[in-house]
Amino acid sequence: MDWLTWFDAPEYEFARQVLQRGVAALYFVAFLSTLNQFPALLGERGLLPVPDFLAAFSWLSRPTLFRWRYSDRLLRGVCAAGLAVSALLVAGLPQAGPPWVPLLAFLALWLLYMSIVNVGQTFYGFGWEMLLLEAGFTVAFLGSDQTEPPRTILILVVWLVFRLEFGAGMIKIRGGREWRDLTALYYHHETQPMPGPLSRQAHLLPKPLHRIEVVGNHIAQLVVPFLLFAPQPVAGVAAAVVVATQLWLVASGNFAWLNWMAIILAFAAVSDPVAHAVIPAVPADWHAGAAPATPLWWLAITLAASLLLLVLSYWPLRNLFSRRQLMNASFNRWQLVNAYGAFGTVTRQRIEIVVEGTLDGNPGDASDWREYGFKGKPGDVSRIPRQWAPYHLRLDWLMWFLPLRSVHEEWFYAFLGKLLVADRQVLRLLRHDPFDGAAPRLVRVRSFHYRFATRKELRETGNRWVRTLLYEPIPPTSLRRPTGRKGS
Repeated sequence: MDWLTWFDAPEYEFARQVLQRGVAALYFVAFLSTLNQFPALLGERGLLPVPDFLAAFSWLSRPTLFRWRYSDRLLRGVCAAGLAVSALLVAGLPQAGPPWVPLLAFLALWLLYMSIVNVGQTFYGFGWEMLLLEAGFTVAFLGSDQTEPPRTILILVVWLVFRLEFGAGMIKIRGGREWRDLTALYYHHETQPMPGPLSRQAHLLPKPLHRIEVVGNHIAQLVVPFLLFAPQPVAGVAAAVVVATQLWLVASGNFAWLNWMAIILAFAAVSDPVAHAVIPAVPADWHAGAAPATPLWWLAITLAASLLLLVLSYWPLRNLFSRRQLMNASFNRWQLVNAYGAFGTVTRQRIEIVVEGTLDGNPGDASDWREYGFKGKPGDVSRIPRQWAPYHLRLDWLMWFLPLRSVHEEWFYAFLGKLLVADRQVLRLLRHDPFDGAAPRLVRVRSFHYRFATRKELRETGNRWVRTLLYEPIPPTSLRRPTGRKGS
């Protein structure tokens, strides 16, 4: 039958390999990040303990395995299972069996990670969390080596890339004036949440190049996404543009797995002949001579999944063309077919929150105040920012939001309380503990303006940042935890 012939896409085997193994690799990173950080941030004795959150929790609105109970031991078990399953998928072992094997493996990753996200509160309130969930669910239906890649699922992956890119482009056009007058990148490389090792060099590029960057961004996000649906080789070229622009974002900043996910998903628009033209090692006709017949039961499953995702697409499609476009929004409790977007406005000044402690119980002008060092966010003015992506430093990211919102957030006061008792779990999230495990008598919070040093300033001082003290939003305090919660 002609429609059955159309359903199979044997010329996209390389795309399937990249999609399945790449998405699984990012799940591995996500579970590893959770294993290392969740107990300190959200565990039984964390900053925002999940048991307290669950006391006022409706599992009907937020599906999670933790609705019955939460423990740090159970959380670690969930992460261990997620790491094991994702590692097997990266190795390609489930894909060697019947198509239901990788299907169940990816659905397991989706359910396990959704259980974490739905109790993660503000520490998991990022757009790339729902992106990972949607990607995991969608690629689950790509089948195994025993079947041809299903064309409808590949098209839905392209539709995901379209929403990710075009949604971000529309958010910018509708957002701050800086995106329309082409000045956004005068500031962005310097003020982005977590700069990388090349961010300063990118910031110091001539302003005309920054304007070209913005024009290139608008083309890549507002024009190129439509070409992903074009016939080959146009779709493959469009995918290459997406990959190239995302690699520039990887090189110039740290956005967890957002950019890497966009790169991986873009391969849904790359056929084997196009991939072979760029990488000769990729077979131009991967399944030549094999052509396994697609079982009817698998055809029914993939068509049902395609229909479900198609129906759910109504809400994000309407959102794309809404004057009140939502950014990083889910329209159902399973977080499927979401709306995406980022940086509708660009912060023009970098304000950093610096936390200091002292062993002096009655501090004065001569007191020795020592600064806590964070792994990713700027602190030490002489330190070169590190490349962390696709790993996600959740504490560092939320520190960036404090001056944009308020330092008087529950989790931040809880963090200060943990420092005052030298909580080992929390201290392990930091790069530098100035007291080597001892508890300070007092802590204080100071606000600084940061900017990248010019080339001349770097030569003269050796510092990559120049910072200026603004004010002290939280004066010296010995308060443990204003909420009085157990575990402070």
